[in-house]
Amino acid sequence: MSTTPSRRQRLHRIIFETDTPAGRRFDQVLLLVILLSLLVTIVDSIASVHRDYATHLAWVEWGFTAVFAVEYALRLYCSPRPLKYAFSFYGLVDLLAIIPGILAIYYSDAQYLLIVRIIRMLRIFRVLKLAPYLRQAHYLVEALRGSKQKIIVFLVSVSTLVTVFGTLMYVIEGPEHGFTSIPKGIYWAIVTLTTVGFGDIVPKTPVGQMLSSLVMITGYSIIAVPTGIFTAELANAMRGEQLRHDCPVCAKNLHEHGAAFCSRCGHALFPKRDEQA
Repeated sequence: MSTTPSRRQRLHRIIFETDTPAGRRFDQVLLLVILLSLLVTIVDSIASVHRDYATHLAWVEWGFTAVFAVEYALRLYCSPRPLKYAFSFYGLVDLLAIIPGILAIYYSDAQYLLIVRIIRMLRIFRVLKLAPYLRQAHYLVEALRGSKQKIIVFLVSVSTLVTVFGTLMYVIEGPEHGFTSIPKGIYWAIVTLTTVGFGDIVPKTPVGQMLSSLVMITGYSIIAVPTGIFTAELANAMRGEQLRHDCPVCAKNLHEHGAAFCSRCGHALFPKRDEQA
């Protein structure tokens, strides 16, 4: 009995699997095409370029649409469950990648479809499943999961602060100085706390300026908090990955967090370089 893979199986291996040379090459070419299509979309949004080269850019857009349509059809063809793929997140994104080009055939000026064409960028996440990026993405996901509760507490605390500061500024300054409502005061507090400082609304009274100074100082003191939380969790995730390595003596592969020695045999988990030499 022949064990030669069928055409659909070979296509599935190339299109859906990233652990083969052909699959990696396919995803790399796909990434290049996606980036080129995004570049054309960005350039087409410039009024002067669109005015002078609309026809040429339209032909280029149709070319990209044809490539994405063929790719989408091949994915449906070689997928074991075509309907499941078609209604999955990546399947819907792949479909959205070809809709603007098709609609542009019937509408001569489809500038309003630019936002849909930019959605093609979401397809980059599919390519990031390539092996060189998979582990790094795993670290980021683990760090986000580990820091989720801390980040939520931080955001709730900051939201409370800006609400209090915005309400106080509304009471102190009032509508005559631009603080026409509490939401307007909250907007000012967010802009000031994040040190953005648009300057469209500024306090005029001495008390308001003192409160503004307090908000600025508070912003400098807390703006680095989420970065520190995420960095600490990222380091923990990478450290945890190291602790999954086998002990060089007894081969135990799960160690306690922060352990420097194996709990089974006592051997150093991270021997010094001179010991390894």
